Amino acid sequence: MLPPPADFAIDVTGVTKRFGDKTVVNAIDLQVRRGEIYGFLGPNGSGKTTFIRMLCGLLTPDAGSGTCLGYDVRTQQAEIKRHVGYMTQKFSYYEDLSIRENLDFIARIYDVPNRAAAVQHSLDRLGLANRSHQLAGQLSGGWKQRVALAACLIHSPQLLLLDEPTAGVDPKARREFWDEIHQLAADGLTVLITTHYMDEAERCHRLAYLAYGHLLARGTLADVLKAAELTTWMVAGPDLRPLAAALRGRPGVEQVVAFGNILHVSGRDCAQLDATIAALKDPRHEWRKIPSGLEDVFISLMDQAKDNFS
Repeated sequence: MLPPPADFAIDVTGVTKRFGDKTVVNAIDLQVRRGEIYGFLGPNGSGKTTFIRMLCGLLTPDAGSGTCLGYDVRTQQAEIKRHVGYMTQKFSYYEDLSIRENLDFIARIYDVPNRAAAVQHSLDRLGLANRSHQLAGQLSGGWKQRVALAACLIHSPQLLLLDEPTAGVDPKARREFWDEIHQLAADGLTVLITTHYMDEAERCHRLAYLAYGHLLARGTLADVLKAAELTTWMVAGPDLRPLAAALRGRPGVEQVVAFGNILHVSGRDCAQLDATIAALKDPRHEWRKIPSGLEDVFISLMDQAKDNFS
């Protein structure tokens, strides 16, 4: 039996993990409400996977405390595992078994009652019924993703921990996956998901950004964008490469990023940035101040983290 429901599916304070003399996760505080889709973002090697593995009971924190689904993350790991669905970055099911056989195997591990009915329900929900006898190793990335999600759901978990689940799948498969995630959340399931895709991050209810083991930002999309206090200009026109080179390193310019045929020029010192741009403007280029996007903000956060923690 689960403990009485609390407001938060995840509620941890000061969670820390070290490997030797390297601190991979450094004093993270995080609260995730029940029924919420929480996006967990950050560059490769930032500590996201290690943090998830502590939440689901596969690793024990070296410091900190808290609960996952009401269970203590340090002392009740076996209980947490029974009520969490964890989808790893790599497809981890048997490629020489069929889809149905893989799901049946996972259902046996969790001692799911009415196993055959549970497997069939999972096949139907993820659109796998017509392929149920196909070997998992013959599936494309998008179909393997569906099998992995079906396996995560077979034991009716209360929380899904999804580690870059859409890496390497096509846009249509990603959209269908996210439609399913939103439906699951509407049904009351809590989801913590890591992603590198900014369009996916924008589909989350709240976000957190991790770099070098440190939590640098969290909140709703609007909260994160506002807290960054980043000013961004867009410039379009000819000869953008020389212009980008001329901008880099100037006062107020923290990043210059190409987006197709335009540049985004951003910085946190608005007055210095505006002065630099005014000095470089010419009639060949169209300049326009625009709202900073999530990618602009996260590149800025990554640069700050590199200066402060690397």
